[in-house]
Amino acid sequence: MDIAGAPTCVRRPKGGSEDEAIGHSRGGLSTKINIGVDALGNPVRFILTAGQVHDICQAEGLISGFSFENLLADMGFDSDRFRASIAEVGAQAVIPSSRSRSRAIPYDKQLYEERNLVERFINKIKHYRRIATRYDKTALSFVSMLFLVGAMIWLR
Repeated sequence: MDIAGAPTCVRRPKGGSEDEAIGHSRGGLSTKINIGVDALGNPVRFILTAGQVHDICQAEGLISGFSFENLLADMGFDSDRFRASIAEVGAQAVIPSSRSRSRAIPYDKQLYEERNLVERFINKIKHYRRIATRYDKTALSFVSMLFLVGAMIWLR
Protein backbone atom coordinates (compact mmCIF):
# COMPACT_ATOMS: atom_id res chain seq x y z
CA MET A 1 0.00 0.00 0.00
CA ASP A 2 1.47 3.36 -1.09
CA ILE A 3 0.76 6.50 0.86
CA ALA A 4 1.10 9.67 -1.18
CA GLY A 5 2.86 12.59 0.41
CA ALA A 6 5.85 14.83 0.23
CA PRO A 7 9.16 13.02 -0.20
CA THR A 8 11.10 12.92 3.06
CA CYS A 9 14.57 12.56 1.58
CA VAL A 10 14.63 15.84 -0.37
CA ARG A 11 14.85 18.96 1.77
CA ARG A 12 15.20 22.12 -0.26
CA PRO A 13 15.56 25.38 1.62
CA LYS A 14 12.71 27.74 1.07
CA GLY A 15 13.55 30.92 -0.75
CA GLY A 16 12.76 34.03 1.13
CA SER A 17 14.02 36.12 3.95
CA GLU A 18 17.54 34.65 4.22
CA ASP A 19 18.30 35.72 0.65
CA GLU A 20 16.94 39.19 1.33
CA ALA A 21 18.96 39.89 4.51
CA ILE A 22 15.91 39.80 6.76
CA GLY A 23 16.34 38.05 10.06
CA HIS A 24 15.06 37.96 13.59
CA SER A 25 16.28 40.10 16.45
CA ARG A 26 14.76 41.14 19.75
CA GLY A 27 12.52 43.69 18.04
CA GLY A 28 11.23 41.30 15.38
CA LEU A 29 12.27 41.14 11.74
CA SER A 30 15.32 43.26 11.01
CA THR A 31 18.27 43.86 8.74
CA LYS A 32 21.73 44.76 9.99
CA ILE A 33 23.73 47.29 8.00
CA ASN A 34 27.47 46.78 8.46
CA ILE A 35 29.15 50.06 7.56
CA GLY A 36 32.72 51.09 6.92
CA VAL A 37 33.51 54.81 6.94
CA ASP A 38 36.67 56.78 6.22
CA ALA A 39 38.40 59.24 8.57
CA LEU A 40 35.89 61.96 7.62
CA GLY A 41 32.82 59.83 8.33
CA ASN A 42 31.98 59.20 4.67
CA PRO A 43 30.78 55.70 3.75
CA VAL A 44 33.17 53.40 1.90
CA ARG A 45 31.36 50.04 2.18
CA PHE A 46 27.95 48.60 3.08
CA ILE A 47 27.23 44.94 3.80
CA LEU A 48 23.71 43.77 4.62
CA THR A 49 23.04 40.82 6.89
CA ALA A 50 20.07 39.38 8.70
CA GLY A 51 19.36 40.89 12.11
CA GLN A 52 20.65 37.94 14.13
CA VAL A 53 24.04 37.66 12.37
CA HIS A 54 26.98 38.71 14.54
CA ASP A 55 29.13 41.69 13.49
CA ILE A 56 32.38 39.73 13.37
CA CYS A 57 31.04 37.59 10.49
CA GLN A 58 31.36 40.57 8.12
CA ALA A 59 34.51 42.14 9.58
CA GLU A 60 36.93 40.75 6.99
CA GLY A 61 34.66 41.83 4.15
CA LEU A 62 34.41 45.38 5.47
CA ILE A 63 38.17 45.98 5.41
CA SER A 64 39.27 43.94 2.39
CA GLY A 65 40.88 46.03 -0.32
CA PHE A 66 41.49 49.11 1.82
CA SER A 67 44.73 50.48 3.20
CA PHE A 68 44.65 52.16 6.60
CA GLU A 69 46.85 52.91 9.59
CA ASN A 70 44.28 52.46 12.37
CA LEU A 71 41.06 50.49 12.46
CA LEU A 72 38.49 51.66 14.98
CA ALA A 73 35.71 49.24 15.86
CA ASP A 74 33.47 48.41 18.79
CA MET A 75 33.61 45.37 21.06
CA GLY A 76 31.59 43.29 18.61
CA PHE A 77 34.66 43.10 16.37
CA ASP A 78 37.04 41.86 19.07
CA SER A 79 38.47 38.52 17.98
CA ASP A 80 42.02 37.21 17.75
CA ARG A 81 41.58 36.24 14.10
CA PHE A 82 40.34 39.70 13.08
CA ARG A 83 43.12 41.39 15.05
CA ALA A 84 45.65 39.18 13.27
CA SER A 85 44.28 40.14 9.84
CA ILE A 86 44.55 43.82 10.78
CA ALA A 87 48.15 43.29 11.89
CA GLU A 88 48.94 41.54 8.57
CA VAL A 89 47.99 44.74 6.75
CA GLY A 90 50.37 46.65 9.04
CA ALA A 91 47.65 48.59 10.84
CA GLN A 92 46.81 49.07 14.48
CA ALA A 93 43.55 47.67 15.88
CA VAL A 94 41.80 50.15 18.17
CA ILE A 95 39.17 47.82 19.57
CA PRO A 96 38.15 47.53 23.22
CA SER A 97 38.37 44.00 24.59
CA SER A 98 35.17 42.07 25.03
CA ARG A 99 34.15 41.17 28.55
CA SER A 100 34.73 37.49 27.84
CA ARG A 101 38.51 37.95 27.51
CA SER A 102 40.47 36.80 30.53
CA ARG A 103 43.07 39.54 30.00
CA ALA A 104 42.11 42.86 28.39
CA ILE A 105 44.11 44.04 25.38
CA PRO A 106 45.15 47.70 25.72
CA TYR A 107 43.96 50.23 23.12
CA ASP A 108 44.29 53.98 22.50
CA LYS A 109 41.22 55.47 24.24
CA GLN A 110 41.72 58.94 22.76
CA LEU A 111 41.84 57.57 19.24
CA TYR A 112 38.85 55.34 19.96
CA GLU A 113 36.73 58.44 20.59
CA GLU A 114 36.81 59.07 16.83
CA ARG A 115 34.65 55.98 16.32
CA ASN A 116 31.68 58.25 16.85
CA LEU A 117 32.00 59.08 13.13
CA VAL A 118 30.33 55.74 12.40
CA GLU A 119 27.53 56.46 14.87
CA ARG A 120 27.02 59.91 13.38
CA PHE A 121 26.80 58.42 9.89
CA ILE A 122 24.19 55.93 11.07
CA ASN A 123 22.24 58.85 12.53
CA LYS A 124 22.41 60.64 9.16
CA ILE A 125 21.05 57.69 7.19
CA LYS A 126 18.25 57.17 9.72
CA HIS A 127 16.91 60.61 8.69
CA TYR A 128 15.84 58.94 5.45
CA ARG A 129 12.62 57.20 6.35
CA ARG A 130 12.95 54.61 3.62
CA ILE A 131 16.25 53.44 5.16
CA ALA A 132 15.11 53.63 8.78
CA THR A 133 12.06 51.44 8.20
CA ARG A 134 13.30 49.34 5.26
CA TYR A 135 10.43 49.81 2.85
CA ASP A 136 12.21 47.76 0.19
CA LYS A 137 11.34 44.10 -0.09
CA THR A 138 14.55 42.95 -1.77
CA ALA A 139 18.07 43.34 -0.46
CA LEU A 140 19.20 44.71 -3.84
CA SER A 141 16.66 47.54 -3.72
CA PHE A 142 17.54 48.34 -0.11
CA VAL A 143 21.29 48.43 -0.68
CA SER A 144 20.72 50.55 -3.79
CA MET A 145 18.94 53.11 -1.63
CA LEU A 146 21.82 52.92 0.86
CA PHE A 147 24.27 53.72 -1.95
CA LEU A 148 22.10 56.63 -3.06
CA VAL A 149 21.86 58.03 0.47
CA GLY A 150 25.60 57.49 0.93
CA ALA A 151 26.30 59.46 -2.25
CA MET A 152 24.06 62.26 -1.03
CA ILE A 153 25.97 62.40 2.25
CA TRP A 154 29.30 62.41 0.36
CA LEU A 155 28.09 65.44 -1.62
CA ARG A 156 27.27 67.53 1.48
